[in-house]
Amino acid sequence: MSDEKTDDTPVDEAGAKKKGGKVRLIAIAVVAVGMLAGAGGVYWYMQKGGSEHAEEKQAEAAPEEGSEGGEGHGAADADPSASYIEVAPMMVNLRGGGAQAKFVKLRFVVVAAEGKTDAVKARLPVILDALQPFLRELRPDDLNGSAAVFRIKEEMIRRSTEALGKGMVRDILIQDLIQQ
Repeated sequence: MSDEKTDDTPVDEAGAKKKGGKVRLIAIAVVAVGMLAGAGGVYWYMQKGGSEHAEEKQAEAAPEEGSEGGEGHGAADADPSASYIEVAPMMVNLRGGGAQAKFVKLRFVVVAAEGKTDAVKARLPVILDALQPFLRELRPDDLNGSAAVFRIKEEMIRRSTEALGKGMVRDILIQDLIQQ
């Protein structure tokens, strides 16, 4: 009888080990499939969200420019008929609560629409007047990060377009942006 008890115990343990191994294998498979499905969902969401955002940006940029070809902001670099108007460097105080004053020095070029060079040159003080309040409201934190120059450039284009009207300024190229 003692032989039967010893034989039953190992058989039960072996059966439990086999059953536990199958459950563990199924659990690992379920977790792996779940992780793959989650990663696929995130990838799909990011791709779909990125394309919708890009379409929105293109739709917003097209009416703003007012150029005949519907070209993007990057097209000004490749267009040989583009007129570049260099603006004298600007130095403005940054808004901040620190004891020491902080400044930003900005040097940029205005890209005028085709045939509008003389009109943009004549109204350059209007552009500078439109940009001054925006630049003076910048904080040192607004200049941090890789997207800071892009945000500043977009706001400068928007304000220049508001000041001169659509179809006058195609782009603004930031040459230097130095914070002191």
